[in-house]
Amino acid sequence: MAERILVVNPNSSAACTRGIATALSGFAAPGMPVLEVTDLRDGPPAIVTWRDWFGVAEPLCQLVQREAAAAYVIACVSDPGVDAVRTVTKAPVFGPLRSAIAAALARADRFGIIAFADPSIARQRRAMAAMGVEARLAGHIPLNLPMDVLTDPVAPRAALIAAAKRIVEQGAEAVILGCAGMAGHRAAVEAACGVPVIEPCQAAAALAIQAVVAGRPALALAAE
Repeated sequence: MAERILVVNPNSSAACTRGIATALSGFAAPGMPVLEVTDLRDGPPAIVTWRDWFGVAEPLCQLVQREAAAAYVIACVSDPGVDAVRTVTKAPVFGPLRSAIAAALARADRFGIIAFADPSIARQRRAMAAMGVEARLAGHIPLNLPMDVLTDPVAPRAALIAAAKRIVEQGAEAVILGCAGMAGHRAAVEAACGVPVIEPCQAAAALAIQAVVAGRPALALAAE
């Protein structure tokens, strides 16, 4: 049976969860780990405040303790609960923000982030400080749109494109979509702004798949 990677949206937005699942649908392949996307049914509608961010840590720990998997992705681009979840499982746990920054810096010298809202910026900057990459940030623009607008296939597109173009003007050579609710807009934003656009749940899923596959037992050499 293929290994399972559990991707957990820590909010209760069904539209956001569907968008994450769609963004990850292209990762399915024979012999590869299966990505299973779920949500935190009792979670907040979105991770907006520090209270939201801290509040989902224990429910995420409880979910991971109930649901065995080969790896976990906490699918919110401020990485809530990642450090706490790592204390209750030996499986690798990935946060999309750190994964996206790593992906951006693999392709560019400087990057920018389109944040979900103003309160997101402090949490994302904390992660950048922990990684030591603050000097590589060219621009950080909050969109300040509700989650139900952000997940609409049309409504936020112009604002996302405008923010990405502004970040590129500020010197970014790659742009990170700073909320999982933006997942469905990656290709359109990239086409409009002309630089790589990183969807963080995809970045985290790629690292999770790599970790699981790399952890498989090496095949024994065939006897000559």
